[in-house]
Amino acid sequence: MENDTIMVTGATGMLGREVLERVRRTGRPVRALTRRTALPDDAGVDWYTGDLTSGTGLDEALAGVRTVIHCASDIRHFENDLPGFRHLLEAGKRAGVEHVVNISIVGVDRIPYPYYRVKLEGEELLAASGTGWTNLRATQFPALLDFALGALSKLPVVLVPSGTDCQPVDPGEVADRLVELALGAPAGRVPDFAGPAVHPATRLARNWLRAAGKHRVVLPVRVPGKVGAAWRAGRLTAPGNAVGRRTWEEYLAERFAR
Repeated sequence: MENDTIMVTGATGMLGREVLERVRRTGRPVRALTRRTALPDDAGVDWYTGDLTSGTGLDEALAGVRTVIHCASDIRHFENDLPGFRHLLEAGKRAGVEHVVNISIVGVDRIPYPYYRVKLEGEELLAASGTGWTNLRATQFPALLDFALGALSKLPVVLVPSGTDCQPVDPGEVADRLVELALGAPAGRVPDFAGPAVHPATRLARNWLRAAGKHRVVLPVRVPGKVGAAWRAGRLTAPGNAVGRRTWEEYLAERFAR
């Protein structure tokens, strides 16, 4: 193609950093979007300042871009995610963007959790945008589980949801898949990307405590309501799509060896 520039949103986040590095390795022209005014000194990457929530700076950032890999999300202020995605798609259409690759989460259509509802609405917005699109759902990143267990372990007893399975997946492997999809044609919703093994939440917690050298009692707690029922039904996992390779145990060994 005459223009093969790829833009990465959320380029300073956990997944975005991994995606950015992999796009750079392809040799394609790569841009990164950030809200910061002081842009990173990053050889081979053109950084642009833009705000998805307000839409400012997006027209300039997307001018001449063929493909966008959309990794931007803020679980703390997720009410901004949908307006931000709408602004991105509208600006992309004005700029002639041909392909938007979106990362989503396994279970967004089956777990009535507010953040998941927003992610599902984002998928629907993308599908109706009129721009070529690809949507990939992934399971949980180990660093997020690590953060949650670190917070829970501050108490003498670690409370975890009973009957709940998780399937941690390495964000670098998800980034590999996103870049592979971005280099291809729009494919709609593609098969989910899940980690290599399904773990009960209690096992994840005990493994984490052992690796961290902490002695705590792990207490399973039944989460009420529809969210708890969905968790117990295995909606956080995709055992038929266990294509990831890096294990939870490998993550812990590296994490606590530092």
